[in-house]
Amino acid sequence: MWPGRRTGPGEPSHATRARRLSDLVRLLLRMLGRGVVLLRSTVGGPAVAAGRTIVLGTRRVLGGPGPQTAVGRMLEALGSAGFRPNGIRHVTDAPDGTRWYHVPQEGGPPLDVRVIDRAQLASGSLPRLLRWLRFRPGVVERGPRTPRQVVERAAVVAAAVAGSGVPAPQLLATVESGTGMVLLVYEQVEGRTLDQLADAEIDDELQARFWRSVALLHDRRIAHRGLAGSSLLINHQGVVVLAGFGGTALAADDLVLGLDIAQLLTVLALRVGPERAVAAAAGALGEERVAAAVPLLQPAGLSRTLRADLRLFNGGRRGELLAGLGLTSGGPAGQAGAVGADGAAGEGRAAGNLLAAIRGRVLELVPGAPASPARLSRVRLRTVLTVAVGGCAVYYLLTGFPLARIDVTATDTRWLAYALLAALLSHPVAAMGLSGFVPERLPFGRVLLAQLAGSFVKLVAPVQLAGVTLAVRFLQKSGVRPVLAVASVGLSQLALGTCRMLLLLVFGAMSGIAVPGHLVSARAVAIGLPTVAIPVLLVAVVSPVRRRAVALVRRPLSGVAPRLLDLLRQPDRLVTGLAGHLLLTVTYVLCLAASLRAFGGSGGIPTVAVAFLTAHAVGSVVPTPGGIGAVETALIGTLTGLAQVPAEIATPSVLLYRVLVFWLPALPGWICFGYLQRKGAL
Repeated sequence: MWPGRRTGPGEPSHATRARRLSDLVRLLLRMLGRGVVLLRSTVGGPAVAAGRTIVLGTRRVLGGPGPQTAVGRMLEALGSAGFRPNGIRHVTDAPDGTRWYHVPQEGGPPLDVRVIDRAQLASGSLPRLLRWLRFRPGVVERGPRTPRQVVERAAVVAAAVAGSGVPAPQLLATVESGTGMVLLVYEQVEGRTLDQLADAEIDDELQARFWRSVALLHDRRIAHRGLAGSSLLINHQGVVVLAGFGGTALAADDLVLGLDIAQLLTVLALRVGPERAVAAAAGALGEERVAAAVPLLQPAGLSRTLRADLRLFNGGRRGELLAGLGLTSGGPAGQAGAVGADGAAGEGRAAGNLLAAIRGRVLELVPGAPASPARLSRVRLRTVLTVAVGGCAVYYLLTGFPLARIDVTATDTRWLAYALLAALLSHPVAAMGLSGFVPERLPFGRVLLAQLAGSFVKLVAPVQLAGVTLAVRFLQKSGVRPVLAVASVGLSQLALGTCRMLLLLVFGAMSGIAVPGHLVSARAVAIGLPTVAIPVLLVAVVSPVRRRAVALVRRPLSGVAPRLLDLLRQPDRLVTGLAGHLLLTVTYVLCLAASLRAFGGSGGIPTVAVAFLTAHAVGSVVPTPGGIGAVETALIGTLTGLAQVPAEIATPSVLLYRVLVFWLPALPGWICFGYLQRKGAL
């Protein structure tokens, strides 16, 4: 049995959006169908084949409403299996895409029928593939591919659940219609689901019965994988019945079982509050089992419907959540759900995060429980972005520049040695830049090792974020208070940006590079001037906007001014820091200029410096680890556009520069990173 879709007078916004999206997909498919009919009258058979291919291909890749199951074939198939159906009523579509029907019988108990066909199993292959790529095995389990596999799995699951002693709807028969459609026939359980119970009816004893049923499954290593308010039933005899075993996992590991506990904890906490939900779970399962599920209390481990309910709850819209269940937020039920036994739900709502409130209650019971969230995803968005940007950059380099004319054998080894020397000098001057903005005395060797370790961290994080994070961590481990460490690193980054801006102005004046006229056209001024002026006017005139802007600026800079006063009392350190930042930029420019000379290029230092500083400002905006792809593309573009360097020279020169300053230091950086970690300095 799979209970019907939640409806109510105040249906939640996520359900409304989902229904509207489904209606839109149906409308688009209907329009495609009418287009096929129109083309058929003019073009004939090829148009029909093309239209059918488009519709079926779209449904298979993206998902969408499939063709309605033929009621006549269903009734005929049920009759051939010995049932006596007296009508049929569509209830809902389960999360796995299958359809559920209520079928009354003549002189017999009513049935719940689950219908599976090949089109439903194939629908939405792209979203399933993306989830499979994103999450670890166990979080997303690969489902059956054919109706026959669905039948076999349902039979095995039904036998395993019956052997565990958990009350569940009995699988009465499996019927095949002969057209690729399979019917799973279950007995219909009369009763009410958890979603249909008022909050006042969900007492501690009822929660304990839910947990005892789940414990029976977990003792046999069976994970329900679909625990929700619609799959927890109370029949007319008051017996707890578990339903919705379509995604059940057998021989489940601890990760999958823990996800079950996290799911049910969240479902119950939404209704009765974190304290009562955690207490009931600990009493039925034991504190150790509940504590093991704490790292899994995160949105990625919950179902899509439950994540939407959490957003409503954390947003303070619990009345809308209850309305979606067909309940009301007023009266005893609403009061019980909002306050709970001792205000636990209210505390969770005030904290703004129900999952955090649940974790807090578990950690109060088991202080030594693991609190760090487990990693459920195996591919992060940052990784996907890095691969995409890097792939585009490689494609651009291979197709946009005449690499075939690059002669690597003609490299001037003398200039190559100069470029390597400049790259090596960049690390001690970077250490000077950091240590100069820290009034506390730090061993210069340790600071140098931390800078080298940053070369390794840049491989997995954006260049600015990696440097700042590692520097703050290093200073904290060196005995600098966290607030002062953040202020020192912030002041150092501010000084670095100021130095590079001044160098850009100085080298720009020395090189005589003029801004191209098309960049300052009337159209550019007409677009750019309002873009800059409107935010400035809003900050200057509108008080709330001004207060917000001042707060955003004051927060990160609150500790910079006192730190700067401390440095002014030690002018030698301030001079060291400024000299380090200036020399860092100079060494990078010299390394790039020597790389150009190594491949026979020419260009003055001021021109190369303008190209470097412009490209660095553009490349640092892209949030890829180390600016991979963006920095290379920007450097080649500025060298060819501003410095007038031929592309066949600019391309290998930039690649050589990036190898010397980014890729080669990664290995010693990894060694330094491990060494500092072992010494407790990171």
